[in-house]
Amino acid sequence: MRLRKQEIGTRNIVGTRVEARRKELGMKQKELLALLREQNIEINASGLSKLEGQIRSVPDYELVALAKALDIGVDQLLGLEK
Repeated sequence: MRLRKQEIGTRNIVGTRVEARRKELGMKQKELLALLREQNIEINASGLSKLEGQIRSVPDYELVALAKALDIGVDQLLGLEK
């Protein structure tokens, strides 16, 4: 497993929760990317890494797709609900 080279950014508030949930499910980034592609969301591995590192912004349509792919509520990704 590679360690993050950059510090956590400030471009989104969901990145760390996306990464935590993905790992909780035992899912690799490639698997998450495939689930997103099924929803017509095209993010490459670098983009997902930047999203998880909060270096990349997350449009609302990607947020909804991420929640669906990770079987979690949008409110949970936003930190509004436990």
